[in-house]
Amino acid sequence: MRIGIVGYQGTGKSTVFELLTGAKPDLSKAHQGQAGVTIVPDDRFHGLVKMFQPKKETPAKIDLFDTPGLSRGEPQSNPQRLGVIRESTALVQVVGAFLGGDPVAEVESFVEDLVLADLQIISNRIERLKKDAAKPVPNRDQLKAELEALLPIEERLSGGATLHDMTFDENQEKATRSYSLLTRKRHLVLLNTTDSSVDAAVVKRIEDLGYIVVSGPLGLELEVAQLPEEEREEFAREMGLTGSSKERVVTAIFRLTDYITFFTSDEKEVHAWLLKRGSHAVEAAGTIHSDLARGFIRAEVMSVDDLLRLGSEKEVKAAGLYRIEGKDYIVQDGDEIVVRFSV
Repeated sequence: MRIGIVGYQGTGKSTVFELLTGAKPDLSKAHQGQAGVTIVPDDRFHGLVKMFQPKKETPAKIDLFDTPGLSRGEPQSNPQRLGVIRESTALVQVVGAFLGGDPVAEVESFVEDLVLADLQIISNRIERLKKDAAKPVPNRDQLKAELEALLPIEERLSGGATLHDMTFDENQEKATRSYSLLTRKRHLVLLNTTDSSVDAAVVKRIEDLGYIVVSGPLGLELEVAQLPEEEREEFAREMGLTGSSKERVVTAIFRLTDYITFFTSDEKEVHAWLLKRGSHAVEAAGTIHSDLARGFIRAEVMSVDDLLRLGSEKEVKAAGLYRIEGKDYIVQDGDEIVVRFSV
């Protein structure tokens, strides 16, 4: 899972990246973007660590990518800059609410840039298909089928609409698979504010556009994070900071992507794993190691909540809450899994 941190220049994208990852912005990577990771907050993971006291702790992590900021003055360069983030799973748009502009208009303008970037790719392909399909080539029927699949997509984008809620048929999925269309990606709006207050009406208007909204004074929180630990609480109180925007942002990103967390735990290691919601036990096994999927026999499953509540695997079994599942079992958020396999 790779999340693209996106937005216009000057909105605080790099501040958000540094707050979430702890990595200083690298000016030498300003034009191609910078990668980092952030830890997914999870009380269940900390509970398992406390229970097992393992030699190794591996929390769930999200890959973040701080992308080049889009230009307001030279929009013709934006499709190329947006091309950098096409392989992102989802987008987090940073909006500088501290700049005095209209955050709603900024979101709408940014979405227009996404639409234009997708339209450019689709239209270029359609133009090529029309030329090639007019020739007596062996794959002419395939080219015509691809053209037919792309035309409704071009029509929608030409009208200024995104593809987020457009249902693609099998041919359209096949025709666009390699494009990683930006307007099909999940999209979160992060309002970077001056303090902990936020205009509820602005949030509501952005939510009405169909986006999840998180807000917070990310710049101030970064200042606090950079202080000596003994000074942080007092400074945060003086500045009126309430709660951790960092944790709320990471939690929202995790929710946006529709992933779940499952766990493997013993005295050697407690490991939190990310898995796409709706995945089967054999896919979870493959997330751990390809050999576990290849030689999958069964999954022994219990809920981490039950394990932490009852205090041991033995007590979970005694309560009848320990289950044997096959490869088609759909893994649930918070499952503790032991995979039995043979290769």
